[in-house]
Amino acid sequence: MRIIDIHAHPIFFGSGKSRPEVDQLVRYSRSLGIEKMVCLGDVLVHGPSPTAKQLRSINDQTRQLLTWHPDFFIGFCYLNPTLGEKPIRSELDRCVEAGFRGIKLEIANNARDPVMRPLMKAAEQSSLPVLQHTWDTLNKPMRKTHSDPKDTCLLAKRFPSVTVIMAHLYGFGIRGILEAQDLPNLYIDTSSCLPFAGLLEYAVEKLGPERILYGSDIPIRELGQCIGRVTGADIDEDAKKRILYSNSNTLLNLD
Repeated sequence: MRIIDIHAHPIFFGSGKSRPEVDQLVRYSRSLGIEKMVCLGDVLVHGPSPTAKQLRSINDQTRQLLTWHPDFFIGFCYLNPTLGEKPIRSELDRCVEAGFRGIKLEIANNARDPVMRPLMKAAEQSSLPVLQHTWDTLNKPMRKTHSDPKDTCLLAKRFPSVTVIMAHLYGFGIRGILEAQDLPNLYIDTSSCLPFAGLLEYAVEKLGPERILYGSDIPIRELGQCIGRVTGADIDEDAKKRILYSNSNTLLNLD
């Protein structure tokens, strides 16, 4: 099947940025049917709350990958909402000019935080999807900066004109699926953790296959295993094609 990977970190803690490493990743990915891969950046290399200068460096690395393989890589602009409206707008405009097609958020703040408003308004004006790191953090101290599915779903509800991608189906599980049910502007990606029997099938049942996007979270995960979570699921072939390729193709306007 044709595949678009919407959640990948080809460069991770400085590893994977050389031309031979990148070329090898592209060859291996294509051998598995992956036609395009979304680069989200080396998001934790400078810690959870990078400076404007550090963000620029991370996004420049993504831009280099796009330059080397423009027909394979797609860039998402990594941003830190806590920096304020002016730095956010400046870096986003720079990334959009370079052809980036989305925004990536990690763990600088919780998705409920008021600092999200300028970023979401900028995303709306630029018609860009926002991919928010999300994990099951209910009743855990880490929730101050890590977004629980309740937080990411509230973000989507507050900004219905912005497409929000809630990352890590296998990190937020059944509760996240249920939280997302009534939010048509919210998608989920399949990245992270080991397979959990029946979880993807449950997501298709509750959300429909059109709101699920294939993602791997490489290099933390192995591509073959991540693809197998979809191809081996007890869902029909049309649903698999939607999840692996068609949904992301439409969402990112790749045609």
